[in-house]
Amino acid sequence: MSDSSASQKVEDVEIRLLLEALYVKYHYDFRNYAMASVKRRLKQAREQLGFNTFSAMQESVLHDPSILPRLLGYLTVQVSEMFRDPSYFRALREKVVPHLRTYPSLKVWIAGCSSGEELYSFAILFREEGLAERTLFYATDISQDALHAAETGIFSLDRIPLFTENHRKSGGRSSLSDYYQASYGRASFDKTLRQKVVFSDHSLVTDAVFAEMQMISCRNVLIYFDRSLQDRALGLFKDSLARKGFLGLGAKESLRFSEHSGAFIDFVREEKIYQRRVG
Repeated sequence: MSDSSASQKVEDVEIRLLLEALYVKYHYDFRNYAMASVKRRLKQAREQLGFNTFSAMQESVLHDPSILPRLLGYLTVQVSEMFRDPSYFRALREKVVPHLRTYPSLKVWIAGCSSGEELYSFAILFREEGLAERTLFYATDISQDALHAAETGIFSLDRIPLFTENHRKSGGRSSLSDYYQASYGRASFDKTLRQKVVFSDHSLVTDAVFAEMQMISCRNVLIYFDRSLQDRALGLFKDSLARKGFLGLGAKESLRFSEHSGAFIDFVREEKIYQRRVG
């Protein structure tokens, strides 16, 4: 066995032990995440946080809880944007909203909300479609730092042109500038957009159903899970949805090979929007 191969095997053992330590000590379970992605992120964390080995990182995280939020920031980092994949939001407006209008009250879960781009997209869309007053949003993420960022509703001003173009392409009925104030290089979104939002830490890996939803949007999260963890999360969504409730996934995600695929029908196939079957 070459030195590099032996070193890689030792590193793999270290990573497994580190992930086990995170689960046992803090109940964050990354053990079934897609390993290539986990390794890439942990290597970046090791370099940026100044550790020579993953074993040294494990010792630190076990004895110094203050390192945990910084490590989670690497493991849960997600790149997002408002009205990402505008055709998804246009499909929501044109195909899903007419069904949601038939409910006197709505609960919508944005799972893996990261720093809030998806949440504010939904809040603006629902306001434009006249559903805001009857809707309670649940915005959840595994990262407290991400949730705090989402609660502030502040984004760098240089990101706004892309957000604005996405909003326009999604069929926006107003100008995105109606919803934020710009100052000091930042865009602060209207506080009223989060008046009916419950922000909460929630793990798709370890936590349970907490309410019955009419809509769940969880996009570009499952791609980081292995097959067993994807099935666990999709089972959670299935059990959380009301009859005929809707589930939106990311462009590279699918129910096709899931053990729960039979519980859904393709509602807007090309946009990965599914509807919970009756019965």
